[in-house]
Amino acid sequence: MAARRTSVVQMSAKLAALRGENVREDTFSRTNSDPRPAEQTDNHLNHRRRKGKSSEKRKPTRFMQKNGRCNIRQDAAEIRRRYLRDIFTTLVDMSWRSNLLFFIATYICAWSSIGLIWWIIALLRGDVADYAAFKSSNTTSNHTACVQNVYSYTTAFLFFIETETSVGYGKRAITAHCPEAIILFVFQCLLGSILDAFMVGCIFIKISQPKNRAETLVFSEHCVISPRDRKYCLMFRVGNLRNSLIVQCRIRAKYVKSRQTQEGEFIGLHQDDINVGFDTGADNLFLVTPLIICHEIDEQSPFYEMSMEDLKKEEFEIIVILEGMIESTGMICQARTSYLSTEVLWGHRFMPVLFHARGHFRVDHSEFHSIYEV
Repeated sequence: MAARRTSVVQMSAKLAALRGENVREDTFSRTNSDPRPAEQTDNHLNHRRRKGKSSEKRKPTRFMQKNGRCNIRQDAAEIRRRYLRDIFTTLVDMSWRSNLLFFIATYICAWSSIGLIWWIIALLRGDVADYAAFKSSNTTSNHTACVQNVYSYTTAFLFFIETETSVGYGKRAITAHCPEAIILFVFQCLLGSILDAFMVGCIFIKISQPKNRAETLVFSEHCVISPRDRKYCLMFRVGNLRNSLIVQCRIRAKYVKSRQTQEGEFIGLHQDDINVGFDTGADNLFLVTPLIICHEIDEQSPFYEMSMEDLKKEEFEIIVILEGMIESTGMICQARTSYLSTEVLWGHRFMPVLFHARGHFRVDHSEFHSIYEV
């Protein structure tokens, strides 16, 4: 029986080799001892093979994009209500196209609504009927208009625009015989001031956002691992494209990976700090020229037990956060990026970019992302 079983296993292994599959003896034994029908067992094995192939083709999902945006989608019905409560921040975070559309729609709705109220007042006060009678009979009457020369929605809308923008062509004016028009005029002035302050403030904050300054803070495309001072170090490069400084510039790094606790609890996107010099003060940067940030791989490092082969198999993400104060405005600026495990190269170093010239130092940004193998 043992010889027969061995021959069957060998024959199955040959057939599997012809199909490009790997079948182990213990798998074959479990399949033969499976109490399920043969067709159901084959379907189960095919499903496992398809699942294995799909997992091999699956690309790792970034927690943070290379441009610093978090790859997170918030799915909750309550979020929209909370966004509306904080409408100012919501408008600032919106895109420029959405902001301009909201800006135009808000003013058009406000102008159209107030113009409609002016037309309703003229209609209820008899100004529209008196103007129609004057046009039909060409006779004057003793009727005192609430707003002179406002007899249609178009003229009411023009009166509101002329008043709101302080144009005042002189043809349309409020009379003292209409108290509701005076009240509406005061309300119109208050509403216009509030609306102008809100919209202009929103546009000003959006223009002066420090995220535009973060576009001139660059990170290298890859991380590298190589010896430095006889110690293996994880290194990446940061640079400032402007001559103006980032005051109180600091850098942080996070190691993000899903893990399972000893009790069986699954923690997705667990974050660990990567020491980039916060115990020695090396995380405080004087970012005038491109700098190489170094993390020493010691016993406390998450990469301590990781070899070159493990680096190719592991799925993790390194998040880098660079923040400081803009020298010209005093606003806090933050730039972010991330590196997947496939973007960490073992046994490489960065090409030098700083050179000494006559009377000054020259930075060659064309070699900023360049690396070489050691």
